[in-house]
Amino acid sequence: MKRALPVTREENFPEWYQAVVDQAGLAETSPVRGCMIVKPWGWGIWELIQAALDRRIKETGHDNCYFPLFIPMSFIAQEASHVEGFAKEMAVVTHHRLKAQDGKLVVDPASELEEPLVVRPTSETIIGDAFRRWISSYRDLPVLMNQWANVVRWEMRTRLFLRTAEFLWQEGHTAHATKEDALEETLKMLEVYRELAEDVLAMPVVVGEKPENERFPGADSTFSIEAMMQDGKALQAGTSHYLGQNFARAQTIRYQSASGDLEFCHTTSWGVSTRLIGGVIMTHGDDDGLRLPPRIAPQQIIIVPMLREKPEDADLLAYCDRLEAELRGLSAFGERLRVKLDKKPVRSANKRWDWLRRGAPILLEIGPRDMANSQVTMIRRDRLRDGDKVVSQGLAREEFVARAPALLGEIQANLFAEAKARLDGNIRSDFKTFDDIAAYFGEAGEDDARTAFKGFVRAPWARPTGPELEAIETRLKARKLTLRNVPAGQAGTKGACVFTGRPAVEEIIIARAY
Repeated sequence: MKRALPVTREENFPEWYQAVVDQAGLAETSPVRGCMIVKPWGWGIWELIQAALDRRIKETGHDNCYFPLFIPMSFIAQEASHVEGFAKEMAVVTHHRLKAQDGKLVVDPASELEEPLVVRPTSETIIGDAFRRWISSYRDLPVLMNQWANVVRWEMRTRLFLRTAEFLWQEGHTAHATKEDALEETLKMLEVYRELAEDVLAMPVVVGEKPENERFPGADSTFSIEAMMQDGKALQAGTSHYLGQNFARAQTIRYQSASGDLEFCHTTSWGVSTRLIGGVIMTHGDDDGLRLPPRIAPQQIIIVPMLREKPEDADLLAYCDRLEAELRGLSAFGERLRVKLDKKPVRSANKRWDWLRRGAPILLEIGPRDMANSQVTMIRRDRLRDGDKVVSQGLAREEFVARAPALLGEIQANLFAEAKARLDGNIRSDFKTFDDIAAYFGEAGEDDARTAFKGFVRAPWARPTGPELEAIETRLKARKLTLRNVPAGQAGTKGACVFTGRPAVEEIIIARAY
């Protein structure tokens, strides 16, 4: 049977990705360059991701808040390294009014702002200004805040969900009395992200610390979770930053200690964004479209009645209505099942493929014979095909209803196991020099669609800094390679660093990345 998408992953992975986004009804480009319109199915996925993460954020003691979209230029300028990291991506508002001139709307020169406003690329500076007012004593600490918001970073080359000029995210910001407390917070939220990625998105990740050249601008330490996509590239799925006292010094965020001394706070920030949806697509999608882990599927079970425009259709719809109500009374993953009965007057085969491309975990096709035998015909999205044949299974209705929650759990676990095997089986650690690594990855041309699957390399690393690290970064960029992170939990000797030849202190992940 013909594949549901116009291109396969092997033929052209970037085109395949765009086809999934389009045919799964996730998003589309907007009239504003580099921005996207998130459609209902894509928004439903984001709402479920957001709800799962928001619950965990609150369980770890954080309160949600909201800060302005516009940030005064003077706030941004207070933190030099922060500004340098984002300067080329900032959108700036300089006027506040339009006027009619010669039948056209133009910017009114008389409306120039006294101080330009930066459209929020991230909120460290404006939240730091509030922390300066809110914190005066050690009794005020810690301050634990989170914000759900949009941000703007003026990207030149965009791709829906993965890199857009405007995107949605959450950004946590906290202030602490000591470095130890702040680092504990940083790693706590990193673990929250790992749990979200692996338990909710079924997306296995490598948890670790970023090298110096990959840190968030202005941070002392940056930690990340890195996922492997089906083309072997890395996707940075979330970051958590220990900012030290850098932002506190720049913005005078101080507290009076128990001994009466004035001390600068230690701050953190951490965030994930709608790029997680891109990660789900590239982790689980197949040549028929999207495959969704049941925990983030807007509809987990789709019921498609095989209508024939005959009087018996009323009885078939009544049978399906009762089944839908029965399934909605059940729970999986601690929540009621999300079930949809598709009554649209469209051929059942077309409806079937519409939902399969969208990644609905279970599809039930119900015809007159199913109704007569009190059964259902089930298609599992995670095990859709045997070769070119679509696999369906007939089950007694009562049996399916009894098994439905467990089946969703099985699909969730199966998708994770498949992705975990891909990750674990494609991390190589047998290279002794960078020349060996460069030869393995080969040249990286402009056409990423032709780049062969290589996965990750885990290599000995001596933690070089300064000009030596800059030279290494230049060598990596020539091959379109990046240093991803230093995996957590390492112990023992590591041999010689593949870049410097000096004794390594740890191992680092090297990969091509999004």
